[in-house]
Amino acid sequence: MFDISMVKVLPMKPRVPFIKMRIIAGIISIIAVLASLFLFFTEGLNYGIDFKGGSVVQFTVDEMPDLEAIRKAGNALDIGSVQVQTISLSDGDKSGVRFSYPLQDPKEPFEGSESEIALKDAALQQETLTRVQTMLETEFGIPRVKIDDEGVEQVNMSASVIGSKVSGELRTKGMIAVVASLAMVLLYIWIRFEWQFALGAVMALAHDVALTLGVFELFQIEFNLAIVAAILTIVGYSLNDTVIVYDRIRENLRKYKKMLLPDVLNLSINDTLSRTIMTSVTTLLALLSLYILGGEGLRGFSFAMIWGVFVGTYSSIFVASPLLLLLGVKRPSGEPTIETAVTA
Repeated sequence: MFDISMVKVLPMKPRVPFIKMRIIAGIISIIAVLASLFLFFTEGLNYGIDFKGGSVVQFTVDEMPDLEAIRKAGNALDIGSVQVQTISLSDGDKSGVRFSYPLQDPKEPFEGSESEIALKDAALQQETLTRVQTMLETEFGIPRVKIDDEGVEQVNMSASVIGSKVSGELRTKGMIAVVASLAMVLLYIWIRFEWQFALGAVMALAHDVALTLGVFELFQIEFNLAIVAAILTIVGYSLNDTVIVYDRIRENLRKYKKMLLPDVLNLSINDTLSRTIMTSVTTLLALLSLYILGGEGLRGFSFAMIWGVFVGTYSSIFVASPLLLLLGVKRPSGEPTIETAVTA
């Protein structure tokens, strides 16, 4: 039988001159990060309902309807990008669905006093809600009220609004979560290695986050709480790769005390290259399946994860390790290593 094992395909002792390519990689990374910052201040992120407010309609069903059909029907109402997902209910015998859409903006700005504008805006939101409820009732047979076993009417469609204040708090907490994760990474690597390793790892992770946000800014993909979760997952994945490379660098610094630092870095990256490639490929296979088969609701999350795997693998090799040259990492003896020509 033909053996297609990745262990057989990849060389046992690769010797790719990654450190020699650090200048080109550094220029590419700097341009990409600057482009992401430029897009952030010009285009900005396409915030979803979680971060800019919207309306939510929740209802119960006896049998789960076609969520994709409901999503298409909602988008046909021209009320912005809608989200449809299942929700858990306290009553395990019934299934629930959450239908959400952005707050509606008037085609022309409202005129009048502040109270009059508020009333007109409330009327616009109520009109849109009625259209949504009518669509769900007529096209999918979802009743607004149900009769329980005792003959009492029970509201089946509940509506709520996520205001700008709540969405602003979610946006702030999302940013705090990302910054806090980077700070904890800095502390962890500092304790386990040295401050040069800690700073290099955090700079590489910040690079990954910036490039992920840049892709969402460039293609204006909806940015919601699921994407924040994806970014935090990317941070963990990239950190795992970086720590493995750093651990091998520390080991080789002790093992090859007379080898030049660039050569030690290059040797360490190549030593872990097979593991890095196999881990990335297997992760991508799962994420591609999720992206293709997971439906519209998981597409943004899986896309962010796929991009994050590429960026995280790249940064572990071309950002985190070369930064140790700039930061002047020391050998176990305490004597700083001077950079000279790369022989690998």
